[in-house]
This record gives sequence, structure tokens and C-alpha cells, in this order.
Amino acid sequence: MNIINIIVPELPESVNNAIIIKWHKKLGDKIYLDDILVELETDKVVLEIPATNNGILNSILVENGNIVQSQQIIGTINLKKNLDQNIKLNLINNKKKKLKEKTNYFNIENITNKTINDFSPSIRRKIKKNNITIEQINNFNINKIKNFKKKEENVSLINNQKRVKMTQIRKHISKRLMESKNNSVMLTTFNEVNMQKIIDIRHKYGELFKQKYKIKLGLTSFHVKAVSQALRYFPKLNAFIDGDDIIYNNIYNINIALSTERGLLAPIIKNTNDLSLIEIEKKIKELVNKGNMNKLSIDDLSSGNFTITNGGVFGSLMSTPIINPPQNAILGIHAINNRPFVLNNKISIVPIMYLALSYNHCLIDGKDSIGFLCLIKQLLEDPFRLLLNI
Repeated sequence: MNIINIIVPELPESVNNAIIIKWHKKLGDKIYLDDILVELETDKVVLEIPATNNGILNSILVENGNIVQSQQIIGTINLKKNLDQNIKLNLINNKKKKLKEKTNYFNIENITNKTINDFSPSIRRKIKKNNITIEQINNFNINKIKNFKKKEENVSLINNQKRVKMTQIRKHISKRLMESKNNSVMLTTFNEVNMQKIIDIRHKYGELFKQKYKIKLGLTSFHVKAVSQALRYFPKLNAFIDGDDIIYNNIYNINIALSTERGLLAPIIKNTNDLSLIEIEKKIKELVNKGNMNKLSIDDLSSGNFTITNGGVFGSLMSTPIINPPQNAILGIHAINNRPFVLNNKISIVPIMYLALSYNHCLIDGKDSIGFLCLIKQLLEDPFRLLLNI
């Protein structure tokens, strides 16, 4: 038979391993070229493994929830060139074997009319531990039995509490936050921005922008552009510490924090100093779509120099964002609210946004951090400077 292996793709050095979170195909299923076979979750991103040929899923060597390494074989496909003409499968024994492994708590073939002594000591202990009666076992739905072990392993209910295993991405987020806390002296400085001129631009040109480029003109692109320009004047904000050395970056790769179902991710817009507002807006939309569909790649999440996080989309008024190591600064942007504000010695109602810059005081002093944030404020309050790059 022509058998090919299903292999875990090459993982970058920064990614130690992955966990199989879902097989999309079952044993004996027909497989077509580019069908998604399995999803893997690393500490950074969810990866999909597509089929490289037509065939039949011949074996699953690693089940859901197990850790796998780069280039590990996790299953096999029996090649079938004329797939739809070969629908008779020879995988009955494999199916029975896998079903038996999944349901090793009980003997599915003769589940009814059992007594407690028909089970092994280990299973009797599990029955007793979970307060299961022999009547429940004899009347148990087979589909529930299949999932019984999986549910016990992944979720336990004790005293009205639910215990769920932490995902790899959530573990990574926790680790990174602790790393930031333990390896930096973090301070946060604040400022406020009058967003009236940017709002006027969006109101005046937003519909024309959407008609021409098929995307909305948002606010984040203005912040990305302002940060890119300000980093040129304050290079320490774009640097990081490596042992006893300071590494200054000559590129401007900006992370934008996104909230997804699997946790907080911060994909990167690369070379932002070379991009127009339109190009930045397109890239933001692309990354948001990829994040929502779990399509972000390792490359999308690697090599960022500075992070922008927007708590304002959830209604946050002010926050102290946590630095994304090994970076040394992060900008938090927040909700825009109309406030009484003094303009030309008169009180006016103005759309105000608070900015928060957290920075590592080990590298960055107050003079640079405050100067950086004040320049961003000036650029946002006079957005034509962004367009003229001055």
C-alpha cells in the first residue's frame, strides 16, 4: 500500500512543542488535497496541518490533548488517486482498536448486565470514586461512555467549581507576564489627547476611504504611524537589553494586541515607517481577520520591537499596560469620551483619549519616556504631520 505520514511541521526554535487540540478527520474518512486534518496549539499560535494528497485516514498515532514535537509523525494516510471510486475501506480492525482504547473504562461490546465484579480493580476504584451505580452503567449511553474518560481528564466538578486545564497559549501569556514583572522596573506615564482633528478626518473622508479601499478608516492606524515617527527620535524606546548590552533596532515592527477566544495575541505590522496610513489599515484588517480565524502564523508573531494595546475597545478609561518582553515599552490607548476641556481660555466639550506609556526604567529614563509620549500627543492632535512625515 502507498502510505504517507502526517508530520508536525518544523517549529521555530522559540517554540518548544505543540499540543494536538483537534483532529478534524476520523479513521477511515476520505481525505482530499488541502483538507485540514488536525489543529495544533503552540505557546504562541494555533497551527493547521493540511492534507498533501488524496487518500484515506489510515491511522491516528497521537490523540487529542497530547504533546508533540517538531517533525513527529502523528498519523498516516493511505493514498488513493481515484478516491471516490475506492469507497470500500479496509480499516474495520483499526477502528475497533482505537474505539477500545478510547473506552477502556468499560467493555462496550457487552456493557449491559454487568456486575461490579466484572470490572478490573482500577475501574472499580474509579466507579466508586465517581459514585456510579451498576444500574447507571448498564443503562449508560454508549456515546457518553466514549467521552467519560476525556471529560474526567479535562474537566472536574468539585463543590460547584469547574476545573479546566490551561491552554498552551494561556500558559505562555502567564509566563511572559511574570517574566516582564520579574525582569524589568516598570513605570507608567500618562497623557491626554484631543482626538477632534482625527475624528473630523474620519467623518469627512471615511466613506470615500471605504469606497476606494473597501475597508474602514480606523484609529489604530494613526497611533501606529505616530509611534513609528516618535521611535525615530527616541531610539531607546525601540531597543532592548541583552545581558550587559543595549541592542538598538533600526527597523520598526509594531505589535498590536488582539483579544481572541484563545487569549491575548500580539501580531506584528512590520516596517511601519515605510507604510502609509492606508497600508497600515489594510495590514491591521488582515491581522484581525487571521486572528479571528486562528490563521496567524509564527512569523506574524515574531520580531516585534514595540507594542500598542487598545483597552478602549472594551471601554477602558485608563490602564497600566504590561511590557511585552524583551521589549522595553508599550503604549496603551483608551476610550474616547467627550469632556469639558480648556481651549483658547474657554471651556469646550472635546473628545479626549488617555494615553498610557509603560516603560522599563532599567533602560529608559523619564526624560525619554515623557518626551516620547508628548511627541505622540502632538502628532495625534495635528495628524497632518503624520501625512507629511514631519
